[in-house]
Amino acid sequence: MLRIWMRTYLSQPVDRVIYRINPILRGWVNYFRIGHSSRCFGYVKDWVEKKVRRHLMRARKLHGFGWKRWSKAWFYEAWGLYNDYKVRYNRA
Repeated sequence: MLRIWMRTYLSQPVDRVIYRINPILRGWVNYFRIGHSSRCFGYVKDWVEKKVRRHLMRARKLHGFGWKRWSKAWFYEAWGLYNDYKVRYNRA
């Protein structure tokens, strides 16, 4: 689902892309939060960050991902990218 949204909003500003994918991420993480999903959450978090980085670099007509240009914290603070990937354990 996220892959489709990222392809659909290729020519849109990054704030609109983040606005559209945040509810999808939030719902997916809340659904799979209970259990052994931390490894999968790490993969999804890295994938989404890499796609947003690529989107920003293409908007500036540059190559690469901008690893030296922007820090990880900057994405989550400045753009409001979803960042609550914590696994919660269900206690009876």
